[in-house]
Formats: sequence, C-alpha cells, structure tokens
Amino acid sequence: MEVFLALAGLVVLAFLCKITTSRRPVNRKLPPGPKPWPIIGNLNLLGPIPHQSFDLLSKKYGELMLLKFGSRPVLVASSAEMAKQFLKIHDANFASRPLLAGGKYTSYNYCDMTWAPYGPYWRQARRIYLNEIFTPKRLDSFEYIRVEERQTFISQLNSLAGKPFFLKDHLSRFSLCSMTRMVLSNKYFGESTVRVEDLQHLVDQWFLLNGAFNIGDWIPWLSLLDLQGYVKQMKALKRSFDKFHNIVLDDHRAKKNAEKKDMVDVLLQMAQDPTLEVKLTDDCVKGLMQDLLTGGTDSLTAAVQWAFQELLRQPRVIDKAIQELDQVVGKERWVEERDCSQLLYIEAIKKF
Repeated sequence: MEVFLALAGLVVLAFLCKITTSRRPVNRKLPPGPKPWPIIGNLNLLGPIPHQSFDLLSKKYGELMLLKFGSRPVLVASSAEMAKQFLKIHDANFASRPLLAGGKYTSYNYCDMTWAPYGPYWRQARRIYLNEIFTPKRLDSFEYIRVEERQTFISQLNSLAGKPFFLKDHLSRFSLCSMTRMVLSNKYFGESTVRVEDLQHLVDQWFLLNGAFNIGDWIPWLSLLDLQGYVKQMKALKRSFDKFHNIVLDDHRAKKNAEKKDMVDVLLQMAQDPTLEVKLTDDCVKGLMQDLLTGGTDSLTAAVQWAFQELLRQPRVIDKAIQELDQVVGKERWVEERDCSQLLYIEAIKKF
C-alpha cells in the first residue's frame, strides 16, 4: 500500500511538472528573466534578503525582469524610470495588491485599504479618510491628545537618562497610545478588556504575518496544507482582533450620542449613510479601524526611529537644531505644534 501511494505521488508530481512547464505564454513579448524551475519557479534564487537578490539578478537581466514565484509571474523594476512606469504612468493597472492569505484572514477578507483591490470600495474608503477622518478641523481637535502623549513620552525618556534602553519599544508605545486615543479613546485598556501591551502584541503579529512569505500564496495547491502554519496563526490573530473590535463597536453604538467623537464614531456614522456607493458592513468598519491602528503606529515608529539614527551620526545637525529651538521656543516651555512653521531647519530635517 505504501509503495502504491509513493508511486501515485510521483505520478501526480510528474503531471504537475508537465503542466507547469507546458503552460507558457505564446506569442507574447515578455521581459527577460531566469528560466523557472517546475513547481517552485525562481524561488530558489531568493536569498534571506530579497531586495539584494533582486539587485544581483537585475545586473544580469536588466532594469525590468520577469520572475516566477511558484506559479505566479512577478515583474521586478530596478530603476527609477521603470518604477515611474509602474507607480505613475500605469499606476491604475498595478494599484491592487495580490490576493494573499494575509489580506483574507487578518484584514477581514480584504476590507481594509491595505489589501482592498483598487475599485469602488477602495476609492470610497480613501474619500472617507480624506474628507471625514483626516480633516484639519478633526485633527486639530485631537491636539491635546498628542500634547499629553508627547509629554509622557519625553518624560519617560528623561527618566532613563544615562541608562541603556531600546528606543523602538518606547516609540511603539507612544505611537500606539496616541493613535488609540484618537481612533477609539483609551478607555478600553484595563484588566477587564485588554492591556496596551496586549494590543501592541496584536499589532506586531499583524505586521509579522502580513510580511511573512506564505508558500501557499505562490503555489496554490499547497495552500490547504498550511505547511508553515502561517494561516493557522492568521486565523487566531483575526479572532483576537475581532474580540477587541466587537467590544469597541458595541460600546460606541451604546454611546452614539456622546459629545466627543473619535474616529470610530465617524466610521459608524458613515456606515449609516444610505448614499454610499458601497455599504460599510461591520467587517468594513473593523478593517478601516484596523488600518488606523496599524498604519498609524508602525509608520510613525519607523520614521522617528530612522530620524534618530541619522541624527546620531551627525552631531553638527543636532547642535543647529538645538540652537533653532532655543531661538524660537526658548527653554521655558514645551514645543507646540504651532511652532513648527517657524522651525525651518527642523522642518528641513524632517523632509530629508
């Protein structure tokens, strides 16, 4: 019986190899690239740091090359001109992300802007963010939150003066606390609901699993096996996020007449709008809410961390920035957001 199963497996493998190698495009002018192997395509050419592998391959095959990740064709642009073709000239054709397991299981079946295909829902979500969530008036109303969290963050760093510490941990907590207060208020953090540390862990897991290379995404017939266990972890993460999101939505619906409105209140209000082109279901609201939490925390943390690292390499720049702060703000008060327009040198550092 075991011999029969082994032979059957070999026959199936040979058949798959045959159809993989025989299904080649006919009469199509494709970019150059390495010859793909059956089943795995060019995955064998990817090292532990993929962008370095792409750079080495581009030196051989040119600024635009075609690779195969399993059975999926992948175009790699390796120059500014080629990037312009994808991101500006033909941007609408390449605006959608591939429908990978991460978007299905961790983002409510592609209901957030990160994974949603380019189309009516994506454009509607973008309008909601621009016209309802991130309006100057609404952002100004949250200034007191940013001030309080910034002062707490700086005080924590000041208390660690002279001691070694991991900056990323403090930046992550600062950005998460700031965003959660603006998005959904911070009244949900406590032993009865969820700790900030637990939510930070969920956010970290979200980025880890969405960035993981899941072999089933590229070799579809392996997806049911979940060889790496990523899909199982994604489903568990979705359940954890869902539990938290349900608590938040139920509480906001119960207090919908409250005077102060956070970003979740705005999303729930938009969900009741009968004129929307695409109705916002609860999964849509959860997906967009998750965008605000994950995108708002990670991007801020990464940007500030890189800025710190660059500044530490250039003491002269730090000295000039301190001089400007002393001249514009002085040493008797905190820097305020209204000061930014006068801090020209520091603004130049941010843009750099």
